[in-house]
Parts: sequence; structure tokens; C-alpha cells
Amino acid sequence: MTPEYYRTLYEYNAWANRRMLDACAALTTEQLTREVGGSFSTLRETLTHIVWGEWLWLERWNGRSHGPERPWPEFADVASMRREFEKVDQDLLRFVAGLKGTDLERVYDYKTSAGKPYSNPLWQMLSHLANHSTYHRGQVTTLLRQLGADAIATDLILFFREMAARASA
Repeated sequence: MTPEYYRTLYEYNAWANRRMLDACAALTTEQLTREVGGSFSTLRETLTHIVWGEWLWLERWNGRSHGPERPWPEFADVASMRREFEKVDQDLLRFVAGLKGTDLERVYDYKTSAGKPYSNPLWQMLSHLANHSTYHRGQVTTLLRQLGADAIATDLILFFREMAARASA
């Protein structure tokens, strides 16, 4: 893995987050907060978990560990979630933009939100976070369908195809 690989992966992550939020934009508050089951009981809780996870890992890479509390109040709607996603995505993109090859092997000491200490090289944590967000975006797709809404595909190959089309235009 190279810094360029992670820059591309996190460009994909931000693209996929935008598409996911676009699919959620027309939902009502009732739909966002309806108990539908899954890893988290509501779509809002699932979306919050994604952005919180991304924020939390970035905080760890910046030398700060946090408990289970979130740095923002409960989101009222998709628009407020989108603002936080955009901020976190931009911060993540800035972080990976500054990576050098040797940074990927750097071992970070951190504590989980439950306070348990761990150490991992950055490349493992970067890979984990992208996978974590992809996993939960898949859950969002299922929840959208359960709520009768249209889901938007966020497959990595679609991102690559869109980038290739832009480059050739």
C-alpha cells in the first residue's frame, strides 16, 4: 500500500458518503428515526455511527483518544448530518494528502472508546476505517429499502468508472 492508494481510497470514501447522504436527503424525520432494526435501531443512528467512527479514528491519528460520547448533539435531519460528514471528510482528505510512505508504518498508541489500549500501524487503521464505513453504508442501503426509499449504489468500481469518465471528458 502507498500513500497514493490511501488518498484514492479516501476520495472514494468521501464520494460514497455524499452519494449515501443524497439518497437519504428526501427522508422525513419519522423515517430517519423509525425503529427498523439492524446493528443500530434507526437510520439516523447508523449514519451517526459512520461519521462518528470517521471522526474518532482521525482524532486518534491526531493523538487524541475519546470515550463513547460524541462531539455533537443528536442530528435533527440529513442536512445537519451532511455538514458534519463534509467537515470530517475534508479533514480525512487533508490527513491522507499529507502522508509520506514511511508514515504508513508508524505505530499509533490509542485507547478505544471503552478505554482499552491498543497499538497499530497507520496502514492497518486506514484500511479498517475505510472498510468500516463501507460496511455500514451497505447497512444504510438495506435500511433505505426497508423504509421504501431508493438507495444509491456506492460500489468502488462505480467510483473508478466515474473518475475515468471525468478524466477522459
